[in-house]
Amino acid sequence: MSGVFEFLKGCVRQVVSGGKAYKAWVAFLLATILVGALAYAEQARGGLIVTNMRDEVSWAFYIGNFTFLVGVAAAAVLLVIPAYVYQWKPIKEVVVLGELLAISALVMCLLFILVDMGRPERFLHIMPFVGTPNFPRSLLTWDALVLNSYLLVNVVLVSYLMFKTYRGQSYDKRIFLPLVLLSIPVSLSTHTVTAFLYNGMAARPYWNASILAPRFIASAFCSGPAVMIILFQVLRKAFKFPIQNEAIWKIAELMSYAMFVNLFLLGAELFKEYYSATEHLLYTQYLWTGIGEHRTLVPYAWFALFCSVVAFVLFLIPWTRRNFATLNLGCLLIWAGVYIEKGMGLIIPGMTPDTLGQIYEYKPTLVEWGVAAGVFGVGFLVFTLLVKIAVPILVGTFRAEGAAASAEAPDARVAAH
Repeated sequence: MSGVFEFLKGCVRQVVSGGKAYKAWVAFLLATILVGALAYAEQARGGLIVTNMRDEVSWAFYIGNFTFLVGVAAAAVLLVIPAYVYQWKPIKEVVVLGELLAISALVMCLLFILVDMGRPERFLHIMPFVGTPNFPRSLLTWDALVLNSYLLVNVVLVSYLMFKTYRGQSYDKRIFLPLVLLSIPVSLSTHTVTAFLYNGMAARPYWNASILAPRFIASAFCSGPAVMIILFQVLRKAFKFPIQNEAIWKIAELMSYAMFVNLFLLGAELFKEYYSATEHLLYTQYLWTGIGEHRTLVPYAWFALFCSVVAFVLFLIPWTRRNFATLNLGCLLIWAGVYIEKGMGLIIPGMTPDTLGQIYEYKPTLVEWGVAAGVFGVGFLVFTLLVKIAVPILVGTFRAEGAAASAEAPDARVAAH
């Protein structure tokens, strides 16, 4: 236990120390969180009526962000599989950073669920064995279960690996590898169950499609790694962390396959809706061509498609995929495309027109923007603090006393086996 206590004290020292840029970044995030807290206080005081959510559109900006971030969290499995199943060393060296991003994204997911609830004190009621959910029939309960399970698995994995590396020891494969293998199905289940939340609603034809779950997973393998690639470059520059170009390029190559699948499934869904041309086409039509004068989402839908197609081309061509200027442009484009697709492109058309045929044009209020900014501030702060602890451990500057002499080389520490 003394080793654990010293480790925790060292973690605190790492977090509170840093240069001007680090302190300015943390101060900015704390200010953003304060803005979010004030906005949420206004929402708690006045109720959800201070948002633009109404009976016609009862899921909106918060749930759209939640759905997108579940994909970011689930995308960590794109690093875990090549790293630990196929033993590909360049990715194995950075897989822990993907797990840190997953932890941060899951924290934001749970916070977006919390702020979307009109009675947040009832949050525990959706938790099995703690509250009183309609389990196992309630898909919301299953979603809470898999999200918290995935968060727990990642926290245990990262904590165990960081502590062992801090002590200059190799991890025990009997403990570590089963947890890694467990994280793969749990990761996929997070986005699968989230998709089931939508397509299990027979009264919402726009969501009621079995293709939704594979579309969610394919788009997650586009957007999540796009965030990782940008972050890897920032960490390599800011912390001198040895991330190989081969790892980034391999992730980009895997993303190109996921982009093709995502675009193919989108095309299959659009063909089904427009070719069959049933009364359910109305919801798809509202998104892509508008209904009468109601065309608010149409520019966003086509912009998202444009971003996704251009990003796919940039990632498909080896030259542009290996050029950091075009690679980063592709990451930003696919991030924007999937963010729109998973946000307003998924939530709003699913509820518009409503069951009475009325069209309510939703747009988030300043309160919603403020609350969302605060949630993202918390997520970025969590990731920043975790990286501030993890990177010095991985490069060998934060070690237990007497452990440095017996430590493995930096590139082997992360891939110890």
